[in-house]
Amino acid sequence: MLRVLSHPRQLCTGLTRRDLLQVGGLGVAGLGLDTLLSHEAAQAANGPRVQGELSNSFGKAKRCIVLFLYGSPSQLETFDMKPNAPVEIRGTMQPIPSSLPGCDVCEHLPNMAKIMDRTTVVRSLTHPHPIHGVAYAMTGASALDVNAELEPNDPRHHPYFGSVVEYFDRQRRGGKLGEFVQNAALPFPFSSQRVDQPFRAGPYAAFLGGAYNPTWTEFIGQGTKEITKARPGFSWTGLEPYLGCTPDSYFRMAATDAPKDMTVDRLSRRRSLLQQFEDQRRDLERSSAGTSHSKMQEMAFNLISSTKVADALDVRKESPETRESYGMTLFGQSCLAARRMLEAGTRLVSVFWDEYGLAGDAWDTHYEHFPRMVDQLLPGLDKAYAGLILDLERRGMLDDTLVVCISEHGRTPKINKANFGGRDHWSQAYSAQFAGGGIAKGRVLGATDAHAAEVTDHPLSPKDMLATMYHLLGIDPHAALPDRVGRPQPMLPEGSHVVTEMLA
Repeated sequence: MLRVLSHPRQLCTGLTRRDLLQVGGLGVAGLGLDTLLSHEAAQAANGPRVQGELSNSFGKAKRCIVLFLYGSPSQLETFDMKPNAPVEIRGTMQPIPSSLPGCDVCEHLPNMAKIMDRTTVVRSLTHPHPIHGVAYAMTGASALDVNAELEPNDPRHHPYFGSVVEYFDRQRRGGKLGEFVQNAALPFPFSSQRVDQPFRAGPYAAFLGGAYNPTWTEFIGQGTKEITKARPGFSWTGLEPYLGCTPDSYFRMAATDAPKDMTVDRLSRRRSLLQQFEDQRRDLERSSAGTSHSKMQEMAFNLISSTKVADALDVRKESPETRESYGMTLFGQSCLAARRMLEAGTRLVSVFWDEYGLAGDAWDTHYEHFPRMVDQLLPGLDKAYAGLILDLERRGMLDDTLVVCISEHGRTPKINKANFGGRDHWSQAYSAQFAGGGIAKGRVLGATDAHAAEVTDHPLSPKDMLATMYHLLGIDPHAALPDRVGRPQPMLPEGSHVVTEMLA
């Protein structure tokens, strides 16, 4: 037997990771590794041995919305403004007071300013990877490079946050699917609306298998404002839905529309025939690939034969006043659809503010930083975020709904010399915002220096944010996940911890 040495950490079963990483005789008390991992996952989902102040907050969030601002907003034009810094640092925008004492916000966020007292702002996020790392910020991967970020199938990837949540939730249900889509993502498959680069990595299940990938929607609608985007070697002109979308816009999942001649009866017969074949392939069913295949079939049939998902995604069913409160933009209507999905039974919805037209779009403001922030980005975020928080609050949902607004890094303190100025990648100090679901109200955590360049108080990693999010959703952040061959892998890197200062 080969024994893999490591620092022992006790899991909630009483075993240590060192015990689980033994290679060879993997039976403990007659249990195989797959049984151990399944038991460990169920324990992690049902509650670890949490003591002290953490026990009061474990599982406070019944559901979650992740708002991921791809490309990374500048901390200096959102929640960590430095009005006394030189102009080449502070830029042209002015701070305004918010309802959260000690947290002025950008003048272009007037609606968010009014609801900041419902939130906790973390100003001290830091890590060493200034690349577009959805796959770093939202997974347990301890390090990634640019090549991995541009290759969703790179074997170094770890499962996306939403995929992990769905995995543990299914273990809690004894491996059964939920009655509704549990891990949804809007507004369209990630990085699919660009013309000049391949798909980026990030929001995928990695070694958990395709059965745990987010269920993506597609946007059915049209932008209302034409825009031309250009960078060296590429240009794109079209209607930009993030600037505005038509009132008939809505979302759907590709599987929700059956062929016109496919009746429910025919669909059921086809399913029955397929099941006969599947019953003869039980060995495949026991494998990871088989489980993924079976799950995807089950999900597809459920989505096609039910109108519940289609109804939840149809934001046209909301009043014009409610739709307008979120903003008639792609991001605003995506946030509204996310709230409707939660009401219908979804556990976790991810809303990506994604690139549209060209790579280097969204919040990746290497050039034209200030006009893009004023015209393209801040107004849509301001209305959508404030609209979502107030709507959840009115419906009595905010206290048990975790809302996370986060990105992969920040922007350089010093403005570059690109056209109309730009800020480049900066991961040494940036901000994120949290609300609801066990998060403290009216709190600012951490601080940066006079230029928002370095963390000076309470440095935190994105892995600490994930640990806190898992904890609030009732999942032990120190649990293990099975890789492609069933070996246990730590869900998060060693040292990741729940940030108690963020908790109510």
